[in-house]
Amino acid sequence: MFSDEYTTESVAEAIKKYDGVRRKNAIGSLVKSLHIDNIDVVASYGEDAAVIRNGRTALLLAADGIWNQLMKVDPYWAGYCAILVNIHDVAAMGGKPVAMVDVLSASSDKMMDEVSKGMRDAAIAFDVPVVGGHLHPDAPYDVIDVSILGIADLENIIYSSKAEVGDSIIIAIDLNGRVHPNAKMNWDSVTMKEPALLRSQIDVMRFMGEHHLLTAGKDISNPGIIGTLGMLLEASCVGGIIDLKSIPSPDLDVIGIPFEQWIRMYPGMAFVMTANKSNVEKICKKFRSVNMACQVIGTTTKKRSLVLKKDEQETTLFNFCAEGITNI
Repeated sequence: MFSDEYTTESVAEAIKKYDGVRRKNAIGSLVKSLHIDNIDVVASYGEDAAVIRNGRTALLLAADGIWNQLMKVDPYWAGYCAILVNIHDVAAMGGKPVAMVDVLSASSDKMMDEVSKGMRDAAIAFDVPVVGGHLHPDAPYDVIDVSILGIADLENIIYSSKAEVGDSIIIAIDLNGRVHPNAKMNWDSVTMKEPALLRSQIDVMRFMGEHHLLTAGKDISNPGIIGTLGMLLEASCVGGIIDLKSIPSPDLDVIGIPFEQWIRMYPGMAFVMTANKSNVEKICKKFRSVNMACQVIGTTTKKRSLVLKKDEQETTLFNFCAEGITNI
């Protein structure tokens, strides 16, 4: 059965070899060459969005590009995801998305139209407008990049880098979706939903920030559930041990995918968080109220490694003292 045919070693091997994780390794060297100190920059590299002080509030600034493979297999979904991932970057930090700009390079009018339709539908669904940008028509390649501006109170920001030893590791994810028919490493839990529900799901993270329920948080993106958790732990200079059997998932036997695929997929609407154990019940209740599964999957540790556990099996996936994911 798909739901149980995996070991800690098979999961670790699948994640280490996955391009969604492996491609993050180049970030560290790029960051070292670009780093700029500025008194108003509260946080930057390693976070989902840069935090820029603006009086008593903060401007949140982020950008994301879509893998060109996704543009090839489904331009509409690529356009939709370009908007979605940026909104998640601001939401994950407890912020309110305000507006976006894009840079679109398209090799044909058909490609441009399909990507634009996906962007439009996502922008309408989440009520965050695309207000400008740049277009390269008749380009020799197809690429969509989007940048987003958000706002938040400085004291309510949720950082990726503030997890503390002994925190509960929590996953919140919308399991009501489908394996995308054209992008098999994507879980689409958004395109079929009513805008009101999507907006309420995004707003939960702002609630978490306003009530200071989390120590750290991150939207689950291209590296998948465990890969994204690894990035959070690395940024926080802590480790973690997680129980693979506690990770929320749809019925894998019904949808016909192995566990190793599920934990590597881009999961649509999902967040990984750390929190004091006393806040876990309130956190899970809030996410479940907007139809998202929410579950504690492990604990942060002083030892800087990410350990996978299943019954009596244990495998170290990342030893952050020896190898990083982003190496920031």
